[in-house]
Amino acid sequence: MNYPVWEPFMLGGGLVIGIIAIFHVFVSHFAVGGGLFLVLTERKAYRDNNPALLEYVKSHSKFFVLVVLVFGAVSGVGVWWSISLVNPEATATLIHVFVWGWAIEWVFFIVEIAAAFIYYYGWDRLDPKTHLRVGWIYFAAAWASLLVINGILTFMLTPGRWLQTQTFSSAYFNPGMLPSLLIRTSVCVALAGVYALITSSTVRDTALRRQLVPYAARWLLLGALVIPFAGIWYISTLPSMAREISMGGAPAVSIFAGLSIFFSALVMAFTYFGPLRRPRTFNLVFAVLIAVLALSTTAVTEWVREAVRKPYIIYGYMYSNGLRLGDVQRVRAQGVLKSARWVRHRELDPQNLEPAGEEIYRVQCSSCHTVDGYNSIRLAVRGWSWAVIDYQLDHLSTLKGFMPAFMGTEAERQALGAWLAALNPPPGSVSIEPEAAAVEIPAQDAIAKGAPHP
Repeated sequence: MNYPVWEPFMLGGGLVIGIIAIFHVFVSHFAVGGGLFLVLTERKAYRDNNPALLEYVKSHSKFFVLVVLVFGAVSGVGVWWSISLVNPEATATLIHVFVWGWAIEWVFFIVEIAAAFIYYYGWDRLDPKTHLRVGWIYFAAAWASLLVINGILTFMLTPGRWLQTQTFSSAYFNPGMLPSLLIRTSVCVALAGVYALITSSTVRDTALRRQLVPYAARWLLLGALVIPFAGIWYISTLPSMAREISMGGAPAVSIFAGLSIFFSALVMAFTYFGPLRRPRTFNLVFAVLIAVLALSTTAVTEWVREAVRKPYIIYGYMYSNGLRLGDVQRVRAQGVLKSARWVRHRELDPQNLEPAGEEIYRVQCSSCHTVDGYNSIRLAVRGWSWAVIDYQLDHLSTLKGFMPAFMGTEAERQALGAWLAALNPPPGSVSIEPEAAAVEIPAQDAIAKGAPHP
């Protein structure tokens, strides 16, 4: 509430974060699993004395470096840029709680980047043993980076004892940390197989392609088989309301949770009956199809993980609009407009009723909603009278448990309702002059004169 919030036209800040983060997750997990794939496959080539396989690993390492170090690094910056603009309060909290964790992660990241370049440029320059050691250093640093980030991500949904202790250790070693780490490590292995299917499908040597395609498919299936069991463990650590949201509490979230299972099953079925069983007929189009299904699985799963955290951005500590639970009573007593720093209207009067209502919307609602785009607030209240809107706002957390309760005075709630009602004026309606509005706020009939009629 203490910072201006970025409002991307039509998309909304949350969707911008989601789009960037989904592609980043799809690449960053390959950065871990792909590193393991490179060193194990290179070792296999030396062990089997297979020069053709070694040439494939060289080629795959170029693809790996381009995807991971170019797109992965840029999209990582994009994630930081978007979260800082859309929810600066939550970003600041993560930095303060995990400042040493971020510092450690940056050390691992620097080692990871350096090792990746040395590994790629070390072909034919380093002896096999040294080259493999560099590959193992890369994988260890990449997985350690995942280890640190995973604890920070799970903290946002399962902060556990940190709510009482406020210590780094209780924040990092939260209830969801270990099961999520197992899930993400398994995803890394599976995505190594997904990307390897793409590169192996383009190998011209028929004999080598028939060897590589099922080999890559086994990586995918091995990682995918672990995920459901780790997922059950992870779900058991979630707050009860988070589980309820995904199991019918919010229909859209339940649908996406179902799609996550459906897309995962499709990936496994297509991989088993395609590249594993029929490597001769496998081609690049089929590989891209599997990759698209895997990306779709990543997208809906990450969306569900974010959605079940509602109405919080940090569970039990900060609401999705950036308001800390500890500040709720003060804001309700003092008012939204007097608590937020970046507003033009501090007081309500008949002349600024709707403009002030719009500012209240920006402070309390715009982190999740847009006016006319994604999660449109205009569509959400279409056909509702002011009385219906005001009732919804007054009982928001009861009627929609995945949304924060309205925080502010009764007058501010009614001003927000007046602005929301004005978004969809009835056909042929006559606008009311500001002078016609009564001055007594928050009296119900006074607001009714200055707002659309119930």
